[in-house]
Amino acid sequence: MTAELPGYAHVYSGKVRDLYAPLEGDVVRDDRVLLVASDRISAYDFVLDSVIPDKGKVLTQLSLWWFEQLADLVPNHVISTDVPDEVAGRAVLVERLEMVPVECVARGYLTGGGLADYQRTGVVSGVTLPAGLVDGSKLPEPIFTPSTKAPVGEHDEPISYEQVVAEIGEPTAARVRDLTVAILERGNRIATERGIILADTKVEFGTRADGTLVLADEVLTPDSSRFWPASSYEPGRAQPSYDKQFVRDWLTSAESGWDKNSGEAPPALPEAVVEQTRAKYIEAYEALTGRTFA
Repeated sequence: MTAELPGYAHVYSGKVRDLYAPLEGDVVRDDRVLLVASDRISAYDFVLDSVIPDKGKVLTQLSLWWFEQLADLVPNHVISTDVPDEVAGRAVLVERLEMVPVECVARGYLTGGGLADYQRTGVVSGVTLPAGLVDGSKLPEPIFTPSTKAPVGEHDEPISYEQVVAEIGEPTAARVRDLTVAILERGNRIATERGIILADTKVEFGTRADGTLVLADEVLTPDSSRFWPASSYEPGRAQPSYDKQFVRDWLTSAESGWDKNSGEAPPALPEAVVEQTRAKYIEAYEALTGRTFA
């Protein structure tokens, strides 16, 4: 259920975020939008009935911190953090952009869906990788592995760089590829100093009316990236992570009784899984920023 916000009209809800347009009288402004991060959590293309307390605030505050660290690489969409009290801490007022219709993903390590594709074909999003890589292998260099941007409830599918060029043109494709990889590399340099490995990340871009490419949505959060504790990193197995891995692990366990291939919605999460997941999000925020989450 979305909140009623005086002075704003609700215009859209995604898996995690709700969008509101500012009102001037009865007129909806079309140049900016209020982006609200909820406490909803998704897994395996389902939005779960359970919520993770404070998750929206962690994602918002961590994204704002990362936008500052990346400001010299690419402009971002943030206009103001002066938002209604009802959504304080979890919302930002941002530019309304024409969104690039591609999921921009960069990988520095091989795991997840990229690992599954590699094990089948030796190729990830059109990029041929060396033989002999295992779960968690560090790649020779970071790679751009884009995917489709599927509607809520559907699955993103890997695509090649050539398909991105066909979709958005060579100049924009080259720019989003280079920026996505640069964001991963900058993020990893900063995270490594704090004892964390940034394995991969997904970022969103939009364009202004003048064609300027802008970093949008969230950036380098546990919802959009895989963060691993460097102290326990060991290729050849799944890595502990600062994200919703507790949720994924429980959903695929015998205890949940859920078959992810059944097409049925997952069950509600046990309180212990909710608490462990919340703790991991906060731990990631505090380790990366050096700040205490209040």
